[in-house]
Amino acid sequence: MKHLKIYHNPRCSKSRKTLQIIRDHGVEPEVVEYLKKPPTDSELKKISTLLGLDPKRFVRINENDFKENGLSEKINDNEAMFRLMAKFPKVIERPIVVSDDRAIIGRPPENVLKILT
Repeated sequence: MKHLKIYHNPRCSKSRKTLQIIRDHGVEPEVVEYLKKPPTDSELKKISTLLGLDPKRFVRINENDFKENGLSEKINDNEAMFRLMAKFPKVIERPIVVSDDRAIIGRPPENVLKILT
């Protein structure tokens, strides 16, 4: 089985459910509590590539950190967004599950099945 990494927020029900689905399939992923250990901007670039999405597509625009820190002004500047997402990790959509060659956003949690099968 491929190595899986989940960028996880244990306070988020979708993140907990996604993690449980992974474990129910006999896989123990590397769990990164991204609010405690935020991904670097280079990690976010890799995630963006694996997701096939610009950063504005996996950012939480309703999050207070997004609104209070002027991230909307940089939403179309990918390089700036990677830096800001690393600085303000609460704005990163969750959970994100990464394998060697692709990534998914666990919303809904069943999206993780695309990587597991």
